[in-house]
Formats: sequence, structure tokens, C-alpha cells
Amino acid sequence: MTREIAVVAFAQTAHRRTSDELSEVEMLMPVLHEVLERTGLKTADIGFTCSGSSDYLAGRAFSFTLALDGVGAWPPISESHVEMDGAWALYEAWTKLLTGDADTALVYSYGKSSPGPVRDVLTRQLDPYYVAPLWPDPVALAALQAQALIDAGETDEPALAAVAARNRAAASSNSHAQLRGSIPQGDYLVRPLRTGDCPPIGDGAAAVILATGERARELCARPAWIRGIDHRIEAHGLGVRDLTDSPSTRLAAEKAGAFERPVDTAELHAPFTSQEVILRKALRLDDSVTVNPSGGALAAHPIMAAGLIRVGEAAARIHRGESDRALAHATSGPCLQQNLVAVLEGDPR
Repeated sequence: MTREIAVVAFAQTAHRRTSDELSEVEMLMPVLHEVLERTGLKTADIGFTCSGSSDYLAGRAFSFTLALDGVGAWPPISESHVEMDGAWALYEAWTKLLTGDADTALVYSYGKSSPGPVRDVLTRQLDPYYVAPLWPDPVALAALQAQALIDAGETDEPALAAVAARNRAAASSNSHAQLRGSIPQGDYLVRPLRTGDCPPIGDGAAAVILATGERARELCARPAWIRGIDHRIEAHGLGVRDLTDSPSTRLAAEKAGAFERPVDTAELHAPFTSQEVILRKALRLDDSVTVNPSGGALAAHPIMAAGLIRVGEAAARIHRGESDRALAHATSGPCLQQNLVAVLEGDPR
């Protein structure tokens, strides 16, 4: 990389089960205002804008264009959109800044899962010929993955319950989390997963600002420098994958430089407890690493924003001086099909 690029600001909504009284634009606008205020920038100061969302959640084509009302697209701005989690919008913005075409970038993402049956909606991302016609939802597929882990002797139900308890206990200090503190494991949703093993359904949005070099140091007292970022994808067919492993996560981490030196913090986008087990193994995270101090996706999981939030939470800990080298992970697709890993560092103290 020829340019240093950093996350200099992060903001997010208070994630809620439902926000019926708000449109997507109304939900997003306070977040955009907050992230700009953190740096003192105005919309006209942003060199590139990139967003992530899903038309399937909104139920209408090109729904992301309505969100541009919240950004302010006049006078004309340089703008792009990905039909993915905002972590991939951040990746596009990072590559844009690397080219030298801009020095600052605004990245945002949002999702409202409350208006419809999100478990049914997400079946549309499956193989359209052999799998999607069976309508297996994300919980059912995650349960297959969890059972494979149990059968392989890599975890058991009490261990999964402990993962859920630790994440939501960590979320007690996170005012943005939807679930905090002691939450019962509940009944089986799809065996072996109980409700406590699964993410909450909710609405939310997040935004970050990227900046390069000295501009980043002007905007933030301790920028979170992106030392490496990479994403990889596995086969679409679930039957040709080993669901107890995540080689795409491991490869993305290797390319991002995650294994060059230990990290002290990891924000993992693990919507299901069993997926944290897989990610810890793939990323070689031992007990010396603080995993999901924000509570992770088990505490708040706004679809299309949860991955960007992992990057933002990791960056925020560097901003506050609570971390020196952090790993952020985002996932998309069934059973950890596509994975992104970013390594963030703060300046030496």
C-alpha cells in the first residue's frame, strides 16, 4: 500500500427490535450527522461516499437511492453502493482512497429486519436450483453447522451457552446493544441451537469515516490505521464445504497480515454461537485476545450493518486507547460463506 488509510470516526444507532415509526432515511440521518460531527467535516468535505444495504429487506428496487436524501447528493457527489454488508462498502472506499482520487470517504450501511420475515427473505441468497426451493432459513443452516461441530467433538451445547453468556455480559456496557446482560438460553429454535444461540432480529445503521495520512491525524487524535484488509469467498454449494472450518476466513486473515503479530482485540461477526467457535480456530485466537468486547452480533445484529459495526467497534477501541492492534471480521452468506478480515493499529503510545 502506498497510502496510509485510517478509520477516524464511527457512529451507530441504538439497535432496536423494531423502528416502525422511522423510515430508513430517518433512521440513518442522525448517524450520518454524528459521524460527521466527530470529525468536524461537512458533506462537501467528503471525497467519496459508499453504502451497503439490501433491496430485499426494503422490498423495493434501488431502495438505496432514497438513503441518499440523508447524505445530501446535491451538489453532485462521488458515490457508490454495494448490495452487501457495509464492511464491503468500506473495502470499496479503501480501494478508492488507495488510488489517490480522494482523501476522505464516508461509509454507511443500514438494515430494517422488522418489517418482514427475515428468515424467509434470506433464503433468496441460496443456490437457486437445488437449495433455495427447499427454503432452508439461516437458523436451520446454522443448526446443521452447529451439529457438525458437535459431532466432530469441537464443542457442545454448554460451551455454546457460555459463548452467548460471555458476549451478552460484555454488551452490558454497550448502550447501543439490543440485548444486554443475562439472557436465558431459552427453548430450541432449531436443534441444537436455542434462542440464546441466535442473533436478535432488529433494525439499525452505522457509519464510519476514512481518511488518509496527515489528514487522518488532523481529524482524529489516534487514528485506527488499516494495516491490511482482504475478503474471500467459498463455494456456493453447501454440500462441497466442510462446515466445521472456515478456510476463506483463514486466507483473508493471512492476506491482511493478521498472523504477522498477535492482536489484543478481535471483533467477530458471529451471528450464531457455533460460528464464534469456527472463527476463533480459523483466526488462531487464544484466551489472551479480548473477543467481542462490544457484545458482538449476539447482542445486536442489524443485517447489512453488523459487519461494518465490527470494524467500527474495533476502531473505536483504538481511538480510546483501549487497544493497540485489533482484528475486525465480517461475514456474508450462509454458514460463513464469504468473509472479510481487517487489521487495525493505533500509533505507538
